[in-house]
Amino acid sequence: MFKKLISFDEAKQIIDELQLESVGSEVVPLGSASGRVLSSDVESPVDVPPFDRATVDGFTVRAADTYGAEEHDPVVLMLKGAVEIGEQPRCSVGKDETWRIATGAPIPDGADAVVMVENTTEKKSEVQVYRAVVKGENVMKAGSDIKKEQVVFGDRTLLNSRRVGVLAALGFAMIPVLKHPRIGLISTGAEIVKPGERLPPGKIYDINAYTLASAITESGGEAVDFGIVRDDDIEALKKVLQEALTATDVVVTSGGVSVGPKDVVPKILDSLGKPGVIIHGVAVKPGKPLAVAVVQGKPVFALPGNPTSSLLIFHLLVRPVLLWLAGRKSGKLRVTNAKLSRRVFSAKGRRTYVTVSLSKGKDGEWAALPVASGQSGAITTMAMAEGYVELPENAPFTEEGQLMRVVLFEDAERVD
Repeated sequence: MFKKLISFDEAKQIIDELQLESVGSEVVPLGSASGRVLSSDVESPVDVPPFDRATVDGFTVRAADTYGAEEHDPVVLMLKGAVEIGEQPRCSVGKDETWRIATGAPIPDGADAVVMVENTTEKKSEVQVYRAVVKGENVMKAGSDIKKEQVVFGDRTLLNSRRVGVLAALGFAMIPVLKHPRIGLISTGAEIVKPGERLPPGKIYDINAYTLASAITESGGEAVDFGIVRDDDIEALKKVLQEALTATDVVVTSGGVSVGPKDVVPKILDSLGKPGVIIHGVAVKPGKPLAVAVVQGKPVFALPGNPTSSLLIFHLLVRPVLLWLAGRKSGKLRVTNAKLSRRVFSAKGRRTYVTVSLSKGKDGEWAALPVASGQSGAITTMAMAEGYVELPENAPFTEEGQLMRVVLFEDAERVD
């Protein structure tokens, strides 16, 4: 394996054509539904509002009784009492009668409008009205916002705080949503140690398990950590892979995918079931050693061990798959234009992705500063970067000052 690189576009097409099964749905309490995706249309069980209600403080009237009212010649109505918020009115408004009413209170029988308190004067048992109103003025009709049996949110709608508020207004306590796809994470390597443990000489802390778990969560998935496995223990690695395939919907590994004697992940994946490895080696930089397999009908993405390569390839090729499984619309990429602050070089014959940070010059234009990533395993590259630029396979370099399309990472903050 790894004898012939395929292009990035070929790899993307192969991944896009994977026949993936839905992860199913579940019902969750409304209080924990924000960030989840609806698994079906939601119809309103009630009218909203459920009754005609006042939209201002004032006096509820029969509009016809106010006709002719003027500032210097008010109409005088008999004040009969007050309509309380939260109670069904026990009154009926007759000719030349009015009832005091607060914003949000139900309109009683016989009334069809509300006069704003600013246009009245109350004197004992009378109300002087200085401005006429028309039928329906300052009244919100039942069902004028949402009608009963109306589809409020469609299937695959992503719920947020505002939409959860609408569902609360409709009386929902539980709501049907898609399950989070469960993504198994496996870190490989004899040199990595879990953060929090003592760091022996020659060891490094496991970065990828945490960056990838965070990226999975941001993509709508649920990361399931299967820990660290030495890349020289083939049987242990095979066992953990089988466990992850049984327990999760997608498996993501890091490390063990290049051409060294300990890079055994693709070979193990090929032994676990057909079709096995469908991609190994993509003409990109960084991330050339990427391997993709399908085992037991489930995709496995074997990413490079280099933290920068691993996270960038996840963003380019794995994230769209997880978004689809989670029912989320991938939407348009956040992009901006910026001029390169220095010349950058492409890897010969490979599509090259250069991570950049952004700054605004005195002219108000964005400048893209390439983030140094030449050192394998450098951990600051992705933290400093706010996006990346793509360099074509057939261009040996791109000059300083060239206007580039910068694809922004989700948490980029300084671009407006």
